[in-house]
Amino acid sequence: MRNGRAFWLFVGPFAIGLLVFVYVPIGWSLLLSFFDARNTVTPSEFVGLRNYADMLTDQPFLSSLGTFSVFAAFIVPLTFVLALALALLVNQISFMQGFFRSVFFLPTACSYVVASLVWKLSIFNGVRFGLANTVLGWFGGEPVAWTVSTSPPWYWLVLVTLRLWLQLGFYLILFIAGLQRIPQHLYEAAWIDGARPGWQTLRYITLPQLRTTSVAVVLLLLIAAYQAFDEFYNVLGTDRGYPPFARPPLIYLYYTALGSGGQDFGHGSAGAVILTLLIAGVTLLQGRVITR
Repeated sequence: MRNGRAFWLFVGPFAIGLLVFVYVPIGWSLLLSFFDARNTVTPSEFVGLRNYADMLTDQPFLSSLGTFSVFAAFIVPLTFVLALALALLVNQISFMQGFFRSVFFLPTACSYVVASLVWKLSIFNGVRFGLANTVLGWFGGEPVAWTVSTSPPWYWLVLVTLRLWLQLGFYLILFIAGLQRIPQHLYEAAWIDGARPGWQTLRYITLPQLRTTSVAVVLLLLIAAYQAFDEFYNVLGTDRGYPPFARPPLIYLYYTALGSGGQDFGHGSAGAVILTLLIAGVTLLQGRVITR
């Protein structure tokens, strides 16, 4: 009984908050997706699957899903490879390893909003004396309006580098934790059997032993890619002439449910459910492929 009281004392507030602020809104959003809910969260007109049919035929929403599937296919392997490479390098050194782990992990603690404004107003601000244009000028290049909708769309470079800087350290730490769990005697046995340090040990020992960590990293990267919101909202702004596919699905759903044209919670909730099912399907498929 004493342990039970201590358990609920510590877990109870979190469980209540999780129920009130997570599970109840998820359930209510699922309910709203079957109603015509405009400017109200207590609808009365049941429309069935009409909201889902409308979202699945809405070209801007489909464009955002398609484009960000390509974005996920690009940002996920890039982050995965860079994080793994840095983890291998940091794990090999014996001097100041804790310092390098802390340095790479620090950007993870930075707010996405703050980092977006630094990237937009300082590094890629588009003026001649901005940091990116200054470096570009050293090689004879002309200043580029990085965050303006132009051809080619340079704002993708801003968004990708920002996302890499913010999330690379977190997955680096995950890979280092996985590397430190690999028994050292496996490498010693491989060296005795004639395996050369480098690609052979990486392919036949390190990568198979990192399978569980790799699956977790890929799943987290996929979910994070489809949930992109802060950097796109703060770098690209609101109505600045960007094509619909330049906005991630969450921003499109945000304007659908809370935009100036009216609060359409029915279609917004249906789009959120579709996005959730897409994320779940892709992550489960990816996890099964990597496991095999």
